[in-house]
Amino acid sequence: MDGRGLPVTIVSACLRDGRGGSPTAVLTEAPLSDDERRRVPALAGTSHAVFVSVHDSRPRGSVVSLRFFTAEGELPACGHGTVAALAFLTGRADDGECRATVHAGGRVFSGWSVRGTTQVEATFDPGAVDLREPTAIECDLVLPALGVTSGTLAPGTCVASVGRSRLLVPVATRSALAALSPDFDRLRTACDRLGLLGCYAYTVPTPTGRVAARMFAPSIGVAEDIANANSTACLAAHLARRGDTDIAVDMGDALGSPSTITATARHDESGLLLRLGGAATIARIIRLPLPGP
Repeated sequence: MDGRGLPVTIVSACLRDGRGGSPTAVLTEAPLSDDERRRVPALAGTSHAVFVSVHDSRPRGSVVSLRFFTAEGELPACGHGTVAALAFLTGRADDGECRATVHAGGRVFSGWSVRGTTQVEATFDPGAVDLREPTAIECDLVLPALGVTSGTLAPGTCVASVGRSRLLVPVATRSALAALSPDFDRLRTACDRLGLLGCYAYTVPTPTGRVAARMFAPSIGVAEDIANANSTACLAAHLARRGDTDIAVDMGDALGSPSTITATARHDESGLLLRLGGAATIARIIRLPLPGP
């Protein structure tokens, strides 16, 4: 690395009405070890970093690879990181559009984004979601650590996965969601024991499909996530079973950085098709020293 340092683009992903979003470090692939990669988020002041490799540029779209890291290590998937990467690629496109075949975490999927006047609108296919009922021990260990009581819990708790499992926990009201104050040490111990990525608490959808949610994932070094698009994909698949096909999920309010993720669910002959969407903007470009030990 030269003396100017490591170039990092900070992208605010999953904005709400042009504000907030989750700051995400986006880098062109560099010769870094995995230990060095997981130091990037802390140095950049973000929860996640995504490393982008462009393998081929074709008339119908680029072929790219993405790798996602937090301070705890590599993730197989990251939804808001994918939104950030698509915005990053769109910022480099002459025509302000990006169509990409994305390789990440052993999956190959499609992503699209277009630059508007003030922000980029990105959409991607999060892949198949596995859903199952939680076990009694999962609920007994996680819900008390999360701070959910019988008075605030709504029906419909489930375990969902798009690469790693997480517990989806419905609560009755936005005020109950806002009041959650997890015991993070206890929650991490429970999630580590059960092999869960974390817990995604959400409110019952309104008739128009509006939802509020909070994602707690201390096991990957993120006490609370500003935006978690893959968990929103899990929720969309879960709600599609009862007929809810379009949702908009508000996150980040408890952290002072409002974000929104949209999701649609449609059935065809191949099964359930999900699409996640989010708006993003490039906040700034910084240079970091090569992360050391």
